[in-house]
Amino acid sequence: MTERCERGDSGRVPEGLGEGAFRRHTGGLMAIGEAGPRPARSQSRPQRLEEMMRGRLGRECVYVPSCRLGLYVALRHWCPPGGRVLMSPVDDDVVLFVVLAAGLRPVQAPLHPFDASIDVDAVPEETWGSLSAVLTTNLYGNPDPAPRLRARCDALAIPLIEDAAHAIGSEVGGRPVGTWGEASVFSLSKHVGARAGGVLSLAAPDLGDAVRRTCRDLLTPPRAASELGYAVRPYAEAAVRGLGLRRAAWATMGLLGLTEREGIRMPLRPEALARAVGAAPDLTAFDPWVRVDLHGYRRESGPLRLRRVRRGLGRLEGVLQAYRNGTELLLSTRWARPRAGSGTPPLFRVPLFVADRDAVRAALARRGIVVGYLYDPPLDDYAGEGFTDVSPAPAAARWFARHALPVDPLRAREAVEVLERSGARPAVPPRAPARPGTAAGGAGPSS
Repeated sequence: MTERCERGDSGRVPEGLGEGAFRRHTGGLMAIGEAGPRPARSQSRPQRLEEMMRGRLGRECVYVPSCRLGLYVALRHWCPPGGRVLMSPVDDDVVLFVVLAAGLRPVQAPLHPFDASIDVDAVPEETWGSLSAVLTTNLYGNPDPAPRLRARCDALAIPLIEDAAHAIGSEVGGRPVGTWGEASVFSLSKHVGARAGGVLSLAAPDLGDAVRRTCRDLLTPPRAASELGYAVRPYAEAAVRGLGLRRAAWATMGLLGLTEREGIRMPLRPEALARAVGAAPDLTAFDPWVRVDLHGYRRESGPLRLRRVRRGLGRLEGVLQAYRNGTELLLSTRWARPRAGSGTPPLFRVPLFVADRDAVRAALARRGIVVGYLYDPPLDDYAGEGFTDVSPAPAAARWFARHALPVDPLRAREAVEVLERSGARPAVPPRAPARPGTAAGGAGPSS
């Protein structure tokens, strides 16, 4: 969940992954999914969406109804059951449950404190040797160090899987985020704004048809009521915004029990979770956790959703420029940390670091700006050793999770005005021991 230099639709075919990576692209996909086999629906295959993303990435692309379903398919294909997956502890809890649903053991990585990217040098050597895969997050569009992780994975003969949900317009190492791994997943509900759909991108083009069959086996049928709700939702949300009722709407949903999170993290329910882990790999067993905030995550997309996603993708370059403009403004404020490199990335959210985040969130809410995409506490503090290996150096992740205020670049000017008027104080940067090649007092940027 990464970003870099300004760029348009590249259409370039990325360089190869290296001999070691390509050797791992052979072999069969996972067994038929838990939902059972389904008849082919070639007439509903969203080929145009796949072609559009193929043009952006230069890789084979498979449309999926959600990013989380695509991630599950990727993990099941490339990782053996019981394998250990290095991942970021500052991430959506749904991602943790997808990893567990795939029958894998999450291993939380040390992070850089200012962008929550994986700190490659702080991962112990014994941890590297125990891994079956590495999963990047590219949080808010800030990229993980994919070139270095690619080299590590090649040396260990393990796959690199990229979660690019926040990073559809980002680059790292001169290539788009999502073109370094054996597989990558993109969300089409973030920058694209379609509130539906995702893409599973593959380095090996010959896997496309097999992956489509695997995804289809996991789908549930479309529902007319769901399609109708999807159709009217943008108009209902526009009415709420126009009447200034956003805060009231959120409060009403909470009172009616229509929200599934009492706080930032969903309830863990450890006893039920332990039973689900015993059944893994099994997506259905984890449905109570994986479906949170998106009950239709494995529902086959109807024509309305596909048309809306296509329109969103067609407007993407203009939207990315608006995100760049807002990102540039937010990064110029005293609450942001300086970034390395040239150009301004189209971050999905810009993390500003404030001393009292709760107070600033409340001030923004009074202006109708709801701050979401918070991931506090880190996943190892949230889930505990019963469900994940904890980070060997958790301080940076805890600092980021507590102080990061992810601001929507499309509302940058309003947000900056609120922060100025509220007297928001910048957070005091964390102190960390210096390591070779790292400045004292903090970790270096992703590269």
